Amino acid sequence: MTLIDKLFAPRSQGSDIKTEVLAGVTTFLTMAYIVFVNPAILGDAGMPKDAVFVATCLAAAIGSLIMGLYANYPIALAPGMGLNAYFAYGVVNGMGVPWQVAMGAVFISGCLFMAISLLRVREAIINGIPRSVRLGITAGIGLFLAIISLKSAGIVAANPATFITLGDLHKTPTLLAIGGFFLTVALEQWRVKGAILIGIVAITLASFIVGGNQFQGIVSLPPSLSPTLFKLDISAAFSIGIINIVLVFFLVELFDATGTLMGVASRAGLLKDGKLDRLNRALLADSGAIVAGSLLGTSSTTAYVESASGVQAGGRTGLTAVTVAVLFLACLFIAPLAGSVPAYATAPALFYVSCLMLRELAAIDWDEVTESVPAVITALVMPFTYSIANGIAFGFISYAALKLLTGRARSVTPLVWIIAAVFIGRYIYLGAE
Repeated sequence: MTLIDKLFAPRSQGSDIKTEVLAGVTTFLTMAYIVFVNPAILGDAGMPKDAVFVATCLAAAIGSLIMGLYANYPIALAPGMGLNAYFAYGVVNGMGVPWQVAMGAVFISGCLFMAISLLRVREAIINGIPRSVRLGITAGIGLFLAIISLKSAGIVAANPATFITLGDLHKTPTLLAIGGFFLTVALEQWRVKGAILIGIVAITLASFIVGGNQFQGIVSLPPSLSPTLFKLDISAAFSIGIINIVLVFFLVELFDATGTLMGVASRAGLLKDGKLDRLNRALLADSGAIVAGSLLGTSSTTAYVESASGVQAGGRTGLTAVTVAVLFLACLFIAPLAGSVPAYATAPALFYVSCLMLRELAAIDWDEVTESVPAVITALVMPFTYSIANGIAFGFISYAALKLLTGRARSVTPLVWIIAAVFIGRYIYLGAE
């Protein structure tokens, strides 16, 4: 047996080395857009884009490598969509928190995630959170991404009378963004590998021709990581004023990671009696990547649902994830190309992801108002207050209040009461800041 056979045992899963490598390439193509999108989003928070680009590639490589070697699952990791938007637009720009402090909050949330994985209390926490609120969080993040992407594309604009209104549809960037969105969705429908990446590249190429964008080259040595490396401020992140920020990061990381892991594993036929044998190892890989990413200088890293494309291509072992890690390391040498990608080129990718996230609304129990109303409140408050934290807070508070007022307090878990009380205390003593 070769070393690869010993490490990953692809044959025992009905696969082989060639299939695993090709599956890794497939997964990479479907999620490579993050090396363009993440620096653009975190750059809006005042972070140096070149350093974030390097941190993104390294965090994705480290996370995928740990997942492949330690958990032996065909699941790739990278800085998560939604979490990066919350970091940049909700925490840094919305609340005025310095990005160094926000990065410290990411570090703390990663440590909490790691602790609950080591102590095996994940099931208790997940089972303690109402399913309707979980669904509302996912849908709300989708709506939050939607308004951000529409703004970046110029499709919506500010209006003093109505708050928002239709933007100028005659502008070239807006037209390119609209065309890129339809191209991306059409390619996805035709099951073209890397559809999101193709859409971003197509808009970027068009921006050089008609959008006045300047080409900066393709290949170069990796930029310096020093502007973001170890720049997180952990001590400031422990201040009581951002407890809710840490809580949001923690909850979203937990549910996003678990849901993705179970969903992809189910597609791969790796579940046994509905359970994942090495789930704790996979969660430790996820939480370890969050901690590593915060030290490098990027928002929360998480398991990517795009890993399902690699599973569809035959990936069954960690060799698929290791292949993804190697390809992300190779991306370090295309920093000039990443810097040439305008915000309106990544806006369609954000909007498409938001469309996919809204499908969670279909799973809400609409006949039970004490379940559906908190879910809807969670989802709507996020974009309308431009804050994911406010959406989650209102969701927990409304859920607890409605259950109490309808005589169903016994159905509410202690965890919900605690989280609702923390959020109420936050608004009483800290206001809306």
